Amino acid sequence: MSDLKIGVIVGSLSSTSINRKLAEAMKKLAPEGVSFTDISIDLPIYRQDFDADYPAEGRALKEAIEGADAILIVTPEYNRSIPGGLKNAIDWASRPWGQNSFKEKPVGVIGTSPSGIGAAIGQNALRPVLGFLNVAQFNAIEVYLNFKDGLIDDNHDITNDGTKAFLAGYMKDFVAFAGHHKG
Repeated sequence: MSDLKIGVIVGSLSSTSINRKLAEAMKKLAPEGVSFTDISIDLPIYRQDFDADYPAEGRALKEAIEGADAILIVTPEYNRSIPGGLKNAIDWASRPWGQNSFKEKPVGVIGTSPSGIGAAIGQNALRPVLGFLNVAQFNAIEVYLNFKDGLIDDNHDITNDGTKAFLAGYMKDFVAFAGHHKG
């Protein structure tokens, strides 16, 4: 797939996020011809009062999502659910009513956690929200990655060959799915 633009949303606002490390590693595993844009979710708390006049951060988020051919969400889980910053960004991007920037966009969801279930519950909490937004969800391969020290090195390379092959397969299939659903 050539000329596919994937927007990457990291569900954690932490500068030392292990999911940010995973996002960087995933970019390196993508097939040739794919470009990536990091989409910031550092936004004020959404409220309907903003609908009449979106602030610059909200407009930038919506434009970044709309400018991407597909979205890859790389997220932890917080308290067995969606991180607050990620849910807030989704609310910004899907509003005002009738101006949903995610509509019909191909979206993949992955994540990592030190937990043995690797952010599975948080991802499963996110999927119904994405369903309501009418995205094309990539569900054929699920990634619930148990993060261990050394799994991703300082160059953002996956150090375990089996994990690297699995994640490269995910990227290959996600890119094909996104290309098929590209608007």
